[in-house]
Amino acid sequence: MNLPLEEALQQQSNKQQLQYEAYKSRKRSLLYNRYFILGILAILVIWSWVGTKFHIMDLFSGFSNMAIFIFQDLLPPDFTTIPSFVGPILETLYMSYVGLLFSVTFSLFFGLMAAKNTTVHPAVALVSRSFIAFLRSIPAMVWGILLVAAIGLGPLAGTLALGLSGIGILGKAFADLLEEIDENQVNAVRATGANWFQVIGQAVWPQFKPGFVGWSLYKMDLNIREASVLGVVGAGGIGFALEGSISLFQYQQASVGILAIFALILVVEFITAKLREKII
Repeated sequence: MNLPLEEALQQQSNKQQLQYEAYKSRKRSLLYNRYFILGILAILVIWSWVGTKFHIMDLFSGFSNMAIFIFQDLLPPDFTTIPSFVGPILETLYMSYVGLLFSVTFSLFFGLMAAKNTTVHPAVALVSRSFIAFLRSIPAMVWGILLVAAIGLGPLAGTLALGLSGIGILGKAFADLLEEIDENQVNAVRATGANWFQVIGQAVWPQFKPGFVGWSLYKMDLNIREASVLGVVGAGGIGFALEGSISLFQYQQASVGILAIFALILVVEFITAKLREKII
């Protein structure tokens, strides 16, 4: 009479034993994978360390030279030169804002075409992804060098460089955000017979809006930083004025430019944070 019960208990015990063995096997496999990844990272660190000829002692020995440069040459800032940086600061803002509008406009189009769930055809998605990847592979500094050589010195080259590099960054971000939206809402609107534009407006945009706003405002912050660097290659902005001061060894004047860039980034970051709160 107790035999079926004993068999059931034995089967349950065997099942639990198999589950425990499978759990130990998965845990062991996870541990091996973790050690393997850590080993690869350690090899890469050592390889990079040797390849760059990095030495800790050189870093510490360089502190004295850095301190001498900062406290003797760079400081104190020559605040009498502030008026000379007002124009370049405004130029940097113009470049950053117009470059943002340029990149957001085209990134929205290419993002919609590149996302698998919003594109009009898989071939279009492949072409859009490839174009975005091409623009993203070229840094803004390289675009600045090419455009300065093509159209000359000035903020126009810097603005176009920011716009083109921004398409590569925002285009990928927008496409990834679109592919992560809830497809149930999209299918529900599509089931009503809505066309492509209606689906985008009623089902896609409400889910996509927070990411769109966040990434667009973040790119504005990046544009300020990149515009400051683009001036080094003659693409206008405060970086161009800063490069002129450094080239003439006017480091105290250059320190004013550095402080101006820092203040500009803080102001823009504060404004974009407030805008994000209001819009989202």
